[in-house]
Amino acid sequence: MNFLTILPMAVVMVAGTQLVAAVFLASADRPRAASLGYLAGAGLVVSAGVTASWLVTRAVKVNVGAGGGGRRAVESRIDVVVLALLVVLAVVVFLRRHTAGTPRWMGGLQRAGPGYALRLGVLLFLAMPSDDLTMVTVGASAARHDLPWWHLLPFVLLTLALLALPLLALLLLGYRAATVLPRIRDWARQHSWVVSEIVIGFFVLLTAADLLR
Repeated sequence: MNFLTILPMAVVMVAGTQLVAAVFLASADRPRAASLGYLAGAGLVVSAGVTASWLVTRAVKVNVGAGGGGRRAVESRIDVVVLALLVVLAVVVFLRRHTAGTPRWMGGLQRAGPGYALRLGVLLFLAMPSDDLTMVTVGASAARHDLPWWHLLPFVLLTLALLALPLLALLLLGYRAATVLPRIRDWARQHSWVVSEIVIGFFVLLTAADLLR
């Protein structure tokens, strides 16, 4: 496994409400400031989440392995935990497939400033079980395969790049973004869960292959 393998999990991070919120902020009174604040909040949480998971898994791997557990035995246990997390994540995404619409509170994002958007990015990514499970899975998988910490950065950057799509559409298309942004919002509400399940399934196969070696 390398950092390219974990990149698709970034889709799971932003699918649904997270991307819908980014669309609303790109349509706000101060779209650039609000969107950048939202990206900053999300970036803080995602960076901290995958880093914490990477550090904890790395520490467990070193300490248990040094205690006589054996490197291969420890890696197998980590694979089992990651596989269990992926199964739980798949179930959570499936159960939430009909609730990824537009919550009422998003109607208030029209006047959102950068400070409010930053707090929203932090709270939204902390409060979503799917995001928490994804961050733990990505960090644990990277540590299990002895990937250095900086290999997590492309995952964080891709997550932010996907969240920035509505803002990029606004900057590149100008007034035509009024047509494109609703399409991004509708796609995120209706189909993102399917893509998430496909990505999770791909990661399940990789983890199962590691476990069976």
